[in-house]
Amino acid sequence: MSRPMLVDQPNLSLAWAEAYRAVRDVPGHRLSPLALTFSGFDNGEPLEDPGIRDALDAALEASDMASVQTVANTIFPQVLWRRAKGDRHALYAAYRENLPDYVAMEPQQNKRGLYFGRLTAFGLDHKTGEPLPQFPKGLLPEDGNQLEVIIKKCKKGVLAIKLQASVFDPGRDHVNDPRLGFPCLQHVTFIPCFATDTIVMNAFYATQQLFVKGYGNYLGLARLGLFVAGQVGLALERVTCFVGVEKMDDSYKPKEGPLRDALDEACDRALGQLAAPGSAS
Repeated sequence: MSRPMLVDQPNLSLAWAEAYRAVRDVPGHRLSPLALTFSGFDNGEPLEDPGIRDALDAALEASDMASVQTVANTIFPQVLWRRAKGDRHALYAAYRENLPDYVAMEPQQNKRGLYFGRLTAFGLDHKTGEPLPQFPKGLLPEDGNQLEVIIKKCKKGVLAIKLQASVFDPGRDHVNDPRLGFPCLQHVTFIPCFATDTIVMNAFYATQQLFVKGYGNYLGLARLGLFVAGQVGLALERVTCFVGVEKMDDSYKPKEGPLRDALDEACDRALGQLAAPGSAS
């Protein structure tokens, strides 16, 4: 039986690095569960360690895996948000319009949909862009845009239970498919504190492949949290991710060689600097 673990770090890169070292070193390469939390945000982006991010992207490319940015975009499409120039409704419209194209780019991986699609267009067939028959128009608030519901409800006095969005749908996802790889992310929640003008975000995963998806997932979640925080006029204080099984299966771990060595060294160096006497906590 693998062991539970708590990771708490002042930025995304350090949090991923600590989890990576732990999963790498534990027998079976699994932690169950993992609670990973990080802070550190500036100018609408999470703080990162470029050495860790660059070393990871190089190792991912060598393993024919998607880049950190590609994975992050499944949760929050940062490029579309920049193009929208602060207009969230333009972001929603552009994403919905292009959903079928996004699915077609990776038909095997995206055949069940995309995370940001489930968050903003829960009742749509992501392959066609058309409403699903089980979700007739008017059934879902804001036409299935759960983020818009959260943004509109996030005011003083709101019950925190109202500020959550689902990704998993039993009707679509409880299927007999041994290759089911979506959705690992189950749902997200937001907890505002109007006394301090801050908000925290929580995300819940059934399982997660740490090497190929973990960093990109954390980056996408941070950008999603920053988006919601900005729309409700609060500052994102922290992102916490609860993972039922954090793992690096044999087919989803870095290949042996200089790039994996460089990744290990980047993680060791950054975490060592943090732990050094006199370093910032």
